[in-house]
Formats: sequence, structure tokens, C-alpha cells
Amino acid sequence: MGAIGGTEYLKRINQLKNEVWLDGKKVEGVISEHPAFNGILQEKAALYDFQINPNHKSDMTFPSPDTGNRIGLSYMQPKSIEDLIKRRKAMELWAKQTSGMMGRSPDYLNTVLMSFASSASFLEGKENCFPQNLTAFYKTAREKDLSFTHTFISPQVNRSQIYIENSKEPIALKVVDVKDNGIVVKGARLLATQGGLTDEVLVFSVGRFLFNEDEAFAFSIPSNTKGLRFICRDTFIGGSSRFDHPLSSRFEEIDSIVVFDNVLVPWDRVFYYNNGEVAEEFIVKSSFHAFAKHQVITRQIVKTEFILGVAQLLVETIKVNDYQHIQEKITEIMIGLETMRALREKAENHASLDEFGVMRPDVIPLNAAGVIFPKLYPRFTEIVQIMGASGMITLPTENAFQSSIRKDLDLYLQGATKSAEDRVKVFRLAWDLTMSSFGTRETQYERYFFGDPVRLASQFYKDFPKDPYVNAVSEFLHLNDHQ
Repeated sequence: MGAIGGTEYLKRINQLKNEVWLDGKKVEGVISEHPAFNGILQEKAALYDFQINPNHKSDMTFPSPDTGNRIGLSYMQPKSIEDLIKRRKAMELWAKQTSGMMGRSPDYLNTVLMSFASSASFLEGKENCFPQNLTAFYKTAREKDLSFTHTFISPQVNRSQIYIENSKEPIALKVVDVKDNGIVVKGARLLATQGGLTDEVLVFSVGRFLFNEDEAFAFSIPSNTKGLRFICRDTFIGGSSRFDHPLSSRFEEIDSIVVFDNVLVPWDRVFYYNNGEVAEEFIVKSSFHAFAKHQVITRQIVKTEFILGVAQLLVETIKVNDYQHIQEKITEIMIGLETMRALREKAENHASLDEFGVMRPDVIPLNAAGVIFPKLYPRFTEIVQIMGASGMITLPTENAFQSSIRKDLDLYLQGATKSAEDRVKVFRLAWDLTMSSFGTRETQYERYFFGDPVRLASQFYKDFPKDPYVNAVSEFLHLNDHQ
């Protein structure tokens, strides 16, 4: 089959009839026509169409090593820096189609699965591990161009440092039975973005499960598997008008709780289970962090470019761009953008073949970007809010411009360089980006994309090679205890 188009993607999602709940009601009918999901599904379909468009096909796909069919470049296991950059350019093209607003564009989880599969040999010979299943499923996914949501974390019942679940019914997802035809899991997982809107659910345990080996597993199952349901949060779509809600009407990636009610995971879909040591080590030994962060930072760079464009257009619209304090604020965005670009470039230039024969980007600058961006993004949105001032609040709707009061709006809401209608378009975009429920979700999303920023900084401190710098200073001081 190879790379698919948007029509095939929507057809598959509609036919699955996944169990999705929204606002206490089970979603019935054709899911791609539901107002809460139509926007994001249409945007994803457009991405799939983009990859098979004859004008972009060579930039977005490559020949499968198994079948020769054209498959998505995000599934490529790079063997050279040239391969790595080719993958990145494809991801960049997709990100530009969504202005970086789609955090779960297909290439993110394609990349995650590729990174795990490329390191599958780490699982060989280990208890309850099935590297051949991971490799086989990766090949199936790339040949069928499957779409994924994923869930890596358990419900936040008790976040103290030591917590042992003591509940008759499992809360955190657990293996509750092992059968001839697979493992049975029960409980819940967070935080599946686009849950119920994909072909598959990828489930990986991340970190060590000191007290609960039955929580340590990895598998993927179809989204319509019996006993699987997705409970969505409230939608942040403000409305269907692209004038009023230029971002949320298109890019609202609704998040969900995934409930597994005695779900059977067939053996050929199990990658490992009941092995806490593997759950702790595989995420570190595999190329997951390097490749996932490479994709994410590529998208975040595109998103920052978009924010810069919005900020500059806003100040030009009301002609405040000559003020030094405005220039200083926009310069902050520019410096953030150049910092992220430089870190990605270093990661690519310093890439090297890992023990599995895959060209892995240098994870240190990627980790640095992962620590910096959660601080940069809230500041970017604050800058837009400050520069927009009260103009971010006095925003009439599309209907208002089509009513008898338009002449008032045209007179009183015109900009220095824009008509009233165009001025409001610019400010509504800035508002939807930074102040709407959609915009504030985006800020929280980027702030915690890879987890708690404080923990990320702590881990960066622990992993960074500090000894050469300490040794240099020790030698400079001729310290007696210097080794």
C-alpha cells in the first residue's frame, strides 16, 4: 500500500467506529463529521494528501526497503547525516502546513515507533521481551501508513514520591492476566492526544516500576479493540468560523483518558511485559529521546516562526514597530528562534551511528532545547498579549461585519495599515494563539511536552558531561586532590 492520502485516512477512521465519549455522551455516527473532531481530522487528511501530491512526493516519501512502495519519510531509519536531514526537511514541510500547531502530526509517532524498532535488538534475550514483534509491527505500520495516538503515563491519583496503589479495581493500567492468546490489561492511561482519531494506540511504560512489575509493558492495539474507550476532555473549539477562531476551528487536538476494560492484547502485539528493568532501560538505551526531540523541536521552530510572524504583523497593523520596547520584545522571539535553530543544527552536525547502526542526532543539544522551550513559549505568548493590549479584547465577530453595524466597525476599528476587517482578523489570530482556551492549552502543552520542566533540567544536569570542565579548572588551580 505505502503512503496514503487523506481520503483513505478518513475512510479508515470512520470505519473503525472507535468508542469515544465527549461531554458524557458516546459519539455516534460518522466521527469525521462531528463538530468536535471535524477540524482536526480534515487538517490531518490534508497532511496525508500533501505527502502523496506529485509536487511533494519525492520530498515526503521514499521507497520501502521491503516492497519498493513509496512510504512516509518519518518511518525512515537514517543511516547517514544526509538521511537525517532529509527526514527533518519532510517533517518541516508538514509542520509548515499546520504552522506548527499540530503537536501530534503523524510524523511524531511514526518517529517514535521507528526509534523503538531501530533499537529492538536491545530486547533480545531478555525476559518477557519480543523484539521480533516490535520489528514486524514497525514494518506493518510503515507499509500501511498507520496513524497513532499514544499514552505513556498513569492517572495522577497520588504524586508523592512513594505511592503504592491500594485499590480493588486497578487505576493505573496493569497486566491482570496472561493467556494463551495474549495478555489482559485493565485500568487507565493518560494523556492520549487525538485519542479515538487514529488507527492505533501505542502504549509504552516509561521509567522504573519499583513496586508494580505488572505496570511495565509495551504494546500497540487497534483503537477499536473490544473494551477500549476514549474519554475526551471538554472541547476548546470556540466555533466553526475561521474568522472568529482561526486556530481552534482547525487544530484543536482533543486530549483523552484511555480506559482499558479487560482488554486482550494479542501476543504478536506485545513488545515486552512484566519487566521493570526493561521499562526503565529501553527508553534510555533506545534512540527514542534523540529522534522524538528532533521531530518536536523541528515543529517548535516552525511554530516560533509563526508566532514571530503574528507578532510582527500585529505591531505593523497598529504601527507601534518603531518603539524600542516593542523592538526589544520581538527581538526576544527572534533570539529564541535562532537559539532553537542552532541547537537543532548542532544535533544534526554532531550526529553519529549508534550501536544499532542508526544515525542518531546528538541528544545533548536536543535536551537543551527541550529545557529551554518550555520557558520560551509562555514568554512568547505573553509578549503577544502585552503588545496587543486592549486590542486583544475588543474583537467583534464575523457576523458583526456582515450586519448593519459594519459602518461603525469600519470607522472605529481600522488599523494604521489595515482595514477594520483585516485588523480584527490579525487580532483574533493573536487572541486565539495566546488567550483563548485553545491558546492557553497550547501554552500548557508546550510547557509540559516532555514532562516537568524542573525534572528535565535536573536530568540535563545529571547527564551533561561536566568532568572535562571541572578537570580544566582543577589543573589551572593545581589542586592536590585532582586526579
